[in-house]
Amino acid sequence: MTIMRMYRVLVPIAALGLLAGCGAFRGDTPRQPVETRPAQDIADQEIYGEQGPPRSTIWDFFRPRGEPGTVGAVNRYIWNASLETLSFLPVESVDPFTGVITTGYGVPPGGGQAYRATIYVSDPALDARSLNVALATRGGPVSPATVRAVEDAILSRARQLRAADDRF
Repeated sequence: MTIMRMYRVLVPIAALGLLAGCGAFRGDTPRQPVETRPAQDIADQEIYGEQGPPRSTIWDFFRPRGEPGTVGAVNRYIWNASLETLSFLPVESVDPFTGVITTGYGVPPGGGQAYRATIYVSDPALDARSLNVALATRGGPVSPATVRAVEDAILSRARQLRAADDRF
């Protein structure tokens, strides 16, 4: 009886041992680990694109600075002139980094028609091409001559601000 019991225990253990060892003596080369990039590199590529995060050193302090007339990516003189020229309009939103100023409806001094404006300053240069103005009334868009007159007023005020800044 004891030999039968030993068979019942030893035969399954031997079978498991043989099955477990079947792949141990194959001539395959060992598996190599998978090469992956660090998580921070993947995150930097997602956020900053292919060029990676901006690199800076202590020597950046001594490099020449950008144009002093820029706020974010727009010209500060055009930006301030737009806000001053259209000061009768209530400002709804401003973003100096994208260059967009959105206003609500307002009546100019001495006028009867209510206007609203969207101003887009697209370039840090003090040029006419840097400014786009879209005016609308409650009845729809205004004439191109009116838009051009407002753009001219903004650019004139921007040049005045620049000239006043050069005096100091």
